[in-house]
Amino acid sequence: MQSHMCTHSGERPFQCSDCGKSFYKQWRLKMHASTHAGEKPHSCDVCGRRFNLLQNLRRHALMHTGEKRFTCSECGKGFTRAATLRTHQFIHTGQKPVKREQTPKTFTCDLCGKSFRKAVNLKVHQRVHTGERPYSCHECGKSFRQALNLKIHQRVHTGERPYSCRECGKSFTQQSSLNAHGRTHSTERPFCCRMCNKTFNNAYTLKLHVRVHTGEKPYACDLCDKSFIRGTQLRTHQRDVHAGGKQYICDRCGKAYTYQCNLKLHKCGFP
Repeated sequence: MQSHMCTHSGERPFQCSDCGKSFYKQWRLKMHASTHAGEKPHSCDVCGRRFNLLQNLRRHALMHTGEKRFTCSECGKGFTRAATLRTHQFIHTGQKPVKREQTPKTFTCDLCGKSFRKAVNLKVHQRVHTGERPYSCHECGKSFRQALNLKIHQRVHTGERPYSCRECGKSFTQQSSLNAHGRTHSTERPFCCRMCNKTFNNAYTLKLHVRVHTGEKPYACDLCDKSFIRGTQLRTHQRDVHAGGKQYICDRCGKAYTYQCNLKLHKCGFP
């Protein structure tokens, strides 16, 4: 009963220690935790994508078969997932589910005033100001603010591209990239700027664009008074202006490199 009430209140008391994602049931947290272990024994026969849980593979397989097992008893419309059916049924009952937007943002950043619904989201946001990037790639040394971003980045090295376009077969390292690519086939641009009506094919690009209107530049350099719209702009600025473009220096010969991976390759030449 207690876990059921959480679905109405929006409370998610079970939090993942690896990435901060939270859940309203403990068994869902346990299922999620297996994604960090890296083991994916279940493989799709159609596209080769792998899954850590058999039920995730079965759900994925419905994309290929087009089967819609969950049918609305009111109007007969079919869905591939039970959760999507439940959301649809609110149309008939008139009941309004608790939306994320209705949950108050009680956690506020002392540095910029931005507010969040969860403490863990505030903690991740504050790394924008502190520059902390605790998750590092052991292959090239690149670091990230969130564990999920590191996981996605590592696919650059492994070559894993688990998300494939059904229209042209092109594959991607993350679902959001596939979603954005999919709109190139339909020319759909559903994300519209309220200030100038310019449209975009993904929410992230719209978010960056809106900062042009608001003047928001959340990525501030701690070495000078410049700030930037994108984190990549800040890192490029710090590398080229403050580090002279080459911040990784060999302790054996003094030669400098722009990227840590190049320094590691250089050191392989020493006995």
